[in-house]
Parts: sequence; structure tokens; C-alpha cells
Amino acid sequence: MKEIKVNLTVHCEGLSCPLPVMKTKQAMETVRPGDVIEVVATDRGSIADLKGWAQRTGHQYIGLREEEGRYRHYLRRALPEEEKQEQQFPDTADCEELKEALSREDVRVLDVREPAEYAFGHIPGARNIPLGDLDDRLEELDPSRTWYVICRTGQRSDLACRQLAEKGLRVKNVVPGMIAWDGPIEQDF
Repeated sequence: MKEIKVNLTVHCEGLSCPLPVMKTKQAMETVRPGDVIEVVATDRGSIADLKGWAQRTGHQYIGLREEEGRYRHYLRRALPEEEKQEQQFPDTADCEELKEALSREDVRVLDVREPAEYAFGHIPGARNIPLGDLDDRLEELDPSRTWYVICRTGQRSDLACRQLAEKGLRVKNVVPGMIAWDGPIEQDF
């Protein structure tokens, strides 16, 4: 396997969303435009998280190497003219608004966390489609409904909302996500 020249390695082993993105963002600010950083993570969700973050900010997601439970992400810092101002999805809801909305017939919940996260506690009736699988499973989402999209902290769900809104679905990002949810939960084990 050919070695990839990197200017900085960021270790995110054992960290889950949003920490790999936060550490990557901080590291990206320390390197020069055109430099390549390697992010080593163990969270499968980091695949969609880092790809989405790079796309939103103008940095280049070069690729991924998977080896022995580790995901090695390679990103190139954008040139100044390529960088984009990072913005949040504008249509958000907090957990209290979601609780009220759940009584409406036209509302559904989409949980974009990884299956293991979902299994250990999710909102009853929520559909689980991990962020990285959305494009392949879009037909599972009824476009006549309003989808409240949730993840652990609101980061992955922000990316999912952008993606789904571009496809014409009505979505709201639940912020800050499951870390603030104090309503009923189900477990799948």
C-alpha cells in the first residue's frame, strides 16, 4: 500500500460526533492552504460527518482508508478562494417543539445516527437511516410528511437536512439532538 504524504495527523480514536469534526476543524486552521491532514477515527459516523463538513466548507475530502477498525480520512485544506463560510441549516426545532409535533399526523422522525447508537435509545417510531445511507434509501421517506431529523448533537442531522431539502423534502433539524431528549425512548435489544 502506497504511503500518503500528510502534513498533520489528527487522532480521534474513541471519539464520537461532533468531536471528530471539531478536532478536524481546529487542525485545519493550523495548516497552510493545500496541505493534507489525516484524521484517524474509530466512529463509523465520521465517514459521513467529515465528508459533509468538507463539502460545506470547501475543503477537499480526498478519500478514506479502512484498516482494523480505524478510519483514516484524508482532507486537503482549501485555497482561500475555495473556502466557504460554514452555515447551519436554517429550519430547526428544539426537543420541546418536537414533542409537540409528534401528535400531528403529518410528522415523522428520522434518526440519522449509526445503527448501534439508534439501538441503545431512540424516539419511539423514529425511522433509522444513517447519514451515509440517505442517498441509497431516499425512497423510504414519504415526501408528503414533515421530517424532524435527529442525531446525537445536531451536526449529522444538519447535514442530512441540507441533503434532504435539496431533494424537495420538508425537514427540520432537531437541535441539540438526542443529548437533550428527555421524552420517551425505545431500545432495540
